[in-house]
Amino acid sequence: MVTTSFDVEREYDDQRFSAQSVFRSDRMKVVLGYFEPGQFIPVHAPDSDVAITVREGRGVVRDGDDEREVGPGDVVVVPAGDERGVRAGDGDRLEATLVTAPPPTDAEHDPVREGLKRGEFEPRGPERTK
Repeated sequence: MVTTSFDVEREYDDQRFSAQSVFRSDRMKVVLGYFEPGQFIPVHAPDSDVAITVREGRGVVRDGDDEREVGPGDVVVVPAGDERGVRAGDGDRLEATLVTAPPPTDAEHDPVREGLKRGEFEPRGPERTK
């Protein structure tokens, strides 16, 4: 059994969102995400389902072309293969649990690393014109 809390794991980073991994197996990964206002996980489309539960703050979860505003207590599930991203509101820190099944591969997270490097929430490439 793994036990922890948001208070124990809490770590913010001025440069980018902070992901504190609390569990990983071949079937599932559980991360506590800490976002300063405006920070984000860039839009990407791994071959895994994700369930996001907002604990504190406000933000937006992207599912394909749809954006859903989220706040404390909201739960959003995005199916595998759909483009998804998370962005904290401009005035709020955001804390959330992100559960992915199965865990994304390292290659599937390349768009996340590239988006963070460029400071871009939206992906670039031939499939997107934004």
